[in-house]
Amino acid sequence: MTRAPFLTAAMLAVTILTFPAHAQDAKKEAAVKPAGSPSQAVLAAWNDIARKLIAMAEDFPEDKYDFKPTPAQRSFAEQILHAAGANYFFTNIVTGQKPPTGDPKRDQYKTKTEIAAFAKKAFADGAAAIKAKGDKGMSDLVVDPFEHQQARVSDFAYGFIEHSGEHYGQLVVYYRVAGLVPPESRPKK
Repeated sequence: MTRAPFLTAAMLAVTILTFPAHAQDAKKEAAVKPAGSPSQAVLAAWNDIARKLIAMAEDFPEDKYDFKPTPAQRSFAEQILHAAGANYFFTNIVTGQKPPTGDPKRDQYKTKTEIAAFAKKAFADGAAAIKAKGDKGMSDLVVDPFEHQQARVSDFAYGFIEHSGEHYGQLVVYYRVAGLVPPESRPKK
């Protein structure tokens, strides 16, 4: 009688301990996905940070859009406008247009809806430029107006992806200081 609970516990332990090994074996047997093409890789990174920033623009309470953790910082709205507006330094140059002269102004975009729509459009325009360039166009050279130096389109795009990622990180702090949880940090449903 005393053996039954011991044997049950031992069998359960063996099952639990060997399950991860079986799951790993299944992964090894599945075909490895091929790497994306150069333009697909850039586009995936571009769209990922776009998704995160747009989710924040749509989620953050409108009555807190002018919130600043400190007086010296940009407001939440200004951060979104800056990050999204900077994309036109990429998009315009890659498509042969003049770069913008500065950040979009808060008084031009008065509501949360207008700011979120601007962010969506700015990221969509950048994604369209990446798609239009395609794989061959990722090696095209453009002049980076900030460095006054030539850059490959792919490297230039990654610089703006990184820039957006930096602002994403800052906006996570805005959420936390305002007592909110950023969309990416919430439990998945």
